[in-house]
Amino acid sequence: MLISQVRKEDGSIAVAVRSPGEMARVVKGAESVYALAMEAANGGKSLKEVIDARGLGDTVDLEKAYAEGRLLSPITHPDPAHLHLTGTGLTHLGSAATRDAMHKKTAEAVEETLTDSMKMFRMGLEGGKPKPGEKGVQPEWFYKGNGIAAVAPGQPLTSPAFAEDGGEEPEMAGIYVISDKGVPYRLGFAVANEFSDHKTERVNYLWLAHSKLRQASFGPEIRIGVAPDDIRGTSRILRGGEVLWEKPFLSGEANMSHSFANLEYHHFKYGLFRVPGDVHVHMFGTATLSFGDGIRTEEGDVFEIEAGEFGLPLRNPLAIAAEEEIAIRQL
Repeated sequence: MLISQVRKEDGSIAVAVRSPGEMARVVKGAESVYALAMEAANGGKSLKEVIDARGLGDTVDLEKAYAEGRLLSPITHPDPAHLHLTGTGLTHLGSAATRDAMHKKTAEAVEETLTDSMKMFRMGLEGGKPKPGEKGVQPEWFYKGNGIAAVAPGQPLTSPAFAEDGGEEPEMAGIYVISDKGVPYRLGFAVANEFSDHKTERVNYLWLAHSKLRQASFGPEIRIGVAPDDIRGTSRILRGGEVLWEKPFLSGEANMSHSFANLEYHHFKYGLFRVPGDVHVHMFGTATLSFGDGIRTEEGDVFEIEAGEFGLPLRNPLAIAAEEEIAIRQL
């Protein structure tokens, strides 16, 4: 089942659900995906059970809503500060090559001269998929921002004026709510664009944290349930309506050095991320970057990321913010 949110003419939210290839229908009486998810989490029910109990109403044309700019992120929080955008890196079997090329200090591949990126990647290969009951190695982890940085499908991903670059990262994102008892519940997975500044990251690996403090987009739909083991999608950049760059991307545990369960554990082991009522959008990494192929994006370029089992493609144009004068005042 795929679930999404559409802005209605009166400004309220319509929750839409569908099976792949079918027309979406509105969930009767649903205020938001968040409200449905919290009802399920706190009531000991599955999200499908909650939706089935409410029933479905009118059909909704998601493509038309997308074209009209009325698609919202597939989950939002009434207070954006309580939605967290986070992620992990070096989690996919092909992810080390691009990163290592960005950070490599020497062509020697002996242990003493491996980059930190390659060392982290090797740790994942050796301990990222622990046996049941065991704890695996922790991954690279980063923070992107809160709900203020979450951009709806179809809306611009805005690169700050001070940024060196604004590039896509096609990823799978896990979508979670925290119950009133502090228990994380996963709704499912969505396609995401973990928009980053790769030129800044390349200068020095210690600037990775700076490079990740950018907007992100996910959706337009959440695929409810567990993710397939083998996920295949396509990432492309359009310039002037023409394809500038295009490349397949792989995800799912068959293509990863870490299991989803291991990555989830190392995120939610922190009490900070189990605050009742919060929403988490946790991005699981990628192995495909246009930046690694020498592409330099320009304002107006359109990022498009799709994976057939996850609904409509995620599209966002690139915008560049105007220069801001930052002045710190003394109280």
